[in-house]
Amino acid sequence: MLVILHPNMDESSEEFRRTWDYLEALTEIRTQKHIVEGNQQQLTEIYLIGNTQKINRTDIESLPAVERVIRISEDYRILGRHNDDNRQSGFEYNGLHFTQQNLHIFAGLCAVDTADHVEEMMKAVQDNGLNCTRMGAYKPRTSPYSFQGYGKECLPYVFELAGKYGIKVIAMEVTHESHVDEIDECLQAAGNPTGIMLQIGTRNTQNFELLKVLGKQKKYPILLKRGFGITLSESLNAAEYLATEGNANVIFCLRGMKTSFSSPHRNTVDFSQVPVIKRLTRMPVCIDPSHSVGSRDRAPDGLLDVFHCTAQGVIAGANMILVDFHPQPKKALVDGPQALLLSELPLFLADIRIARAAYLKRLDLIAGAPAN
Repeated sequence: MLVILHPNMDESSEEFRRTWDYLEALTEIRTQKHIVEGNQQQLTEIYLIGNTQKINRTDIESLPAVERVIRISEDYRILGRHNDDNRQSGFEYNGLHFTQQNLHIFAGLCAVDTADHVEEMMKAVQDNGLNCTRMGAYKPRTSPYSFQGYGKECLPYVFELAGKYGIKVIAMEVTHESHVDEIDECLQAAGNPTGIMLQIGTRNTQNFELLKVLGKQKKYPILLKRGFGITLSESLNAAEYLATEGNANVIFCLRGMKTSFSSPHRNTVDFSQVPVIKRLTRMPVCIDPSHSVGSRDRAPDGLLDVFHCTAQGVIAGANMILVDFHPQPKKALVDGPQALLLSELPLFLADIRIARAAYLKRLDLIAGAPAN
């Protein structure tokens, strides 16, 4: 059962205290509080976990701080939409809002290699009006002989340059809980010039102990990539692991499915499931066209496959794009063949604007259609 309090509820108020004390006194019930930061208001949601069938819904609704009560289904209890379109989606972090309505573009290096390349990338991001990027410091690889990332060694100059070029948020994959401590330490040493979105890669989607640890920390939001060989439901339940530990500031990323039918692409593109995830959950949805396509192949119409796949995700309502760029792809230490050139960034963004405008026109179209 989900109890939603009146907006901007002051936890020191008499209304909140009476409501909380009542809920805490319920037998065989565990309470879990979650704060949702919206554009205009803050909402407090309280989850009642346990044998809730015996609870009288009317009694809960009559409590002074309560706005409404929702009986939730078994699936995605915290992150699920539960047929309630009035619930807010997303969160605010470092001055940016991440919701199911807006769109952010994280163009950057799949793997950090040199400080010069990091600076060129961040300058290009700033010059093109963006304030988010991706920077891979920790790289899980299929082969133990492949480059694993520079880790903590590169963090000081990555964070310093992020501050120099006004980068608000960096998406950065972590593979171990110690990486969060290293990021903390280096961010503080640099004077906290930027924000970090912790990325959980496809190989760790079902690393449940890592999910629990990252879910316990609430300082950083989390970008969870879909597992490449599991069902969508299994991946969404992985996101729920994060939320049950306390961190519901999660973005779900589609990055293609590993199947025998994907060739010549790296993975089978699954961006048609953007609206499915938005229907089932309140999470913003990210697409990763670079790892879905895995090449710089160009269609006869002149557009790169990466452009086409990105447009497919955007016109379906994607809220975030994670895409590989590199100043010199031939010198990239990871996934160089799929990286776009910095000179292609303006064209890429212009193409996205066309697809986004088409999506918004589709919304206007359906809003004006007669109700069935």
